[in-house]
Amino acid sequence: MTPALLLALALGADTPDSPSEPPSTDWSLSRMMEDVTGAPREREASGTGWQPATTPMHAHHLHAAGWMVMLHYSVFAGVDSQLSQRGATLPVSANWVMAMADHSLLGGRFSARTMLTLEPLTAGGQGFPLLLQSGETYNNQPLHDFQHPHDLFMELAVSYQHALPAGLAFELYAAPSGEPALGPPAFMHRLSASSDPLPPLGHHWQDSTHVSFGVLTAGLFNRWAKLEGSWFNGREPDEFRWDFDWAPFDSWSARLSLQPLDWLSAQVSHGFLQQPEALYPLNRIQRTTASLMVVQHPLKYATVAVTGSWGHNVGSQERPSNSFLLEANVECARNDLFLRAEAVQKFGHDLVLQFDPQLAFERLWVGALSLGYLRELFTLGPVVIGAGGRIAVDLIPAELVPYYGTSFPLGGMAYLRLRPTLLPGEERRLGLAGDRP
Repeated sequence: MTPALLLALALGADTPDSPSEPPSTDWSLSRMMEDVTGAPREREASGTGWQPATTPMHAHHLHAAGWMVMLHYSVFAGVDSQLSQRGATLPVSANWVMAMADHSLLGGRFSARTMLTLEPLTAGGQGFPLLLQSGETYNNQPLHDFQHPHDLFMELAVSYQHALPAGLAFELYAAPSGEPALGPPAFMHRLSASSDPLPPLGHHWQDSTHVSFGVLTAGLFNRWAKLEGSWFNGREPDEFRWDFDWAPFDSWSARLSLQPLDWLSAQVSHGFLQQPEALYPLNRIQRTTASLMVVQHPLKYATVAVTGSWGHNVGSQERPSNSFLLEANVECARNDLFLRAEAVQKFGHDLVLQFDPQLAFERLWVGALSLGYLRELFTLGPVVIGAGGRIAVDLIPAELVPYYGTSFPLGGMAYLRLRPTLLPGEERRLGLAGDRP
């Protein structure tokens, strides 16, 4: 069991059939699935970010003795193959598990969350092969063409919400490991990326601060808008993935989130990162992001999720650079079709071309287009098991062809995915009630 689940049970969470509380129903659960303004809690994403309230929730839950405990997880396991002179083929697993425990407190709502991953074991120190990816280190060298594994403690946080007059509310969030108010919801929490095991190439331009070791956030919100600010440790995690990389709070961010309609959410944010990269301690970064997310249910058993996002980094020792992302996931009954298109400005040193002085600080447009399909095979109790695959073609500028050997290298991955079934009542809430085909 995860720490949040143990905490809730230790504080008196009986089973739903205990005499201290009547058995929970879909309706009573749905009442608990509202924040202090009455808005659906399904809009709560990673950290304190928002996603469309029409996002289906896959989770297990326990509701007893005033506590609501929820367990979310996603496990991908397969073979990742990236071709070209810088490619590799490896068995890998991307995975995470999150537990959340909620209870009323002083007229508001208290939440405790923990999110853990075993990627330091299942992906190794170097991580997953992923052409054109960059960020963080391995053996004290910059990683390139690999996605780094995430730290064991991706999140360990508490938060508190309390209603104010005039439909307003405030929120406080404190995390030894957590996510400041900067960027869109992290890629592994977005429905538009839920069937894709690999992260975007623009991760370090948009949502890389989702694992920050030390975060304090305060915000004001109502049913349709949230304004929040964070003070945090802006350093990226080091390559020792089992500990906490605490350091002084020296970075800040601010974010405005909007949700004018249940199926639409948007954010714009700006942050100052004091020393984000260990190998470039003098390079301070100002990051600006904007994103739009849509989750619609146009047909019975059909869900369409789309995310568009932009990230802009301005380094104190390098020129500005941009990243653009468009990703979508279409679920129809037990079939998922997903795609992702990206364009990112990376520097030569991001891809470890320091030995070429003409390219080390040259901004180079790189891109990738990926397409994939996943089929839910069967349900094993409360767990859904599916099999999928993705293919990708990368777009290499002429300056990088000598290093990759081609202008259009290919990559692919075949995998299994495990995740929870839909939370009880979700199909009815979203108008998808009925027996699945």
